[in-house]
Amino acid sequence: MANVILHPEWHLKEKEASPESVYWSRKQILRGFGTASLATILSSPETIFAGPRRSNPNPSLQYDPSFLKNLFPPKRSRSFSFVKGRTVTPEIYASSYNNYYEFTERKEDVWKYVSRFRTRPWTIKIGGLVKKPRRYDLEFLIRKFSLEERVYRFRCVEAWSMILPWVGIPLQKLIRYVEPHSKARYLSFIGWNKPSQAHGQRYGNYSWPYYEALRMDEAVNELPLLVVGMYGHPLTKQNGAPIRLIVPWKYGFKSMKGITRIEFSSRKPHTFWNDAVPKEYGFYANVNPKRPHPRWSQAYERVLGERRKIRTLPYNGYGKWVAKLYKNEV
Repeated sequence: MANVILHPEWHLKEKEASPESVYWSRKQILRGFGTASLATILSSPETIFAGPRRSNPNPSLQYDPSFLKNLFPPKRSRSFSFVKGRTVTPEIYASSYNNYYEFTERKEDVWKYVSRFRTRPWTIKIGGLVKKPRRYDLEFLIRKFSLEERVYRFRCVEAWSMILPWVGIPLQKLIRYVEPHSKARYLSFIGWNKPSQAHGQRYGNYSWPYYEALRMDEAVNELPLLVVGMYGHPLTKQNGAPIRLIVPWKYGFKSMKGITRIEFSSRKPHTFWNDAVPKEYGFYANVNPKRPHPRWSQAYERVLGERRKIRTLPYNGYGKWVAKLYKNEV
């Protein structure tokens, strides 16, 4: 009897995948935007792991992104799909429309403020209730776990959305590697605080660094991704370089950028926006079209790069894989 390969329900057939040319074609990326100067800036190497080289007394912490040249572009995973009838968002939109308050509250201007931000060397301190607590060099983590590309929906709480080809490491692989203790129930993700390099951290009214959290059962789900690249190349600074989190069934503010620490704990941690505006931003922040934001509806979303609105799907379309995690909380 011939061997039969069974694929999960979310398996994407080759004929259904968006062709690579959808986002590699420069003509399509620039179509409809009409800003050549911005395109030049966004295509510059300065936007990708940029920043002056600095000497570091500890060679083990030296982070040289040149090693990534041999890792990009990785093979696309066919196991993750998006709504049929939608295509990958042109990169020019994904790289020039971002919420990143550490730099500015104007999402159209984030890319203008990132040039001074240094992304190397970069380490992530993992601690709390784990058997392997230590400060990990980012290059070590990337080499330890093979990269893969996944095409995910991205839904902002502000009711706009994109389809993005992310490159990264499944979070569940890292969690298994560091071996959490049985009492670990939550993961906290902490960002960076560099006011000399970030305009928004000097003049904003928020308590930095940014911090977010997931329940352990959410974090070990197959969907969350520690992202180090997009569109077949390393992350741009405005998109969260050198490493960020993507949790596709939650609103975008849960997918924090610029991770420097991960803490495992037994108690429910605080989160940035839930602390700042608790009446508007909950801990879970799962995409739910039936639960409006206090100031706007969440039933529809504006698709970046397209002149249309579409209906928002519960859990951003990933309900089959995550709805079981929640009983009364969505």
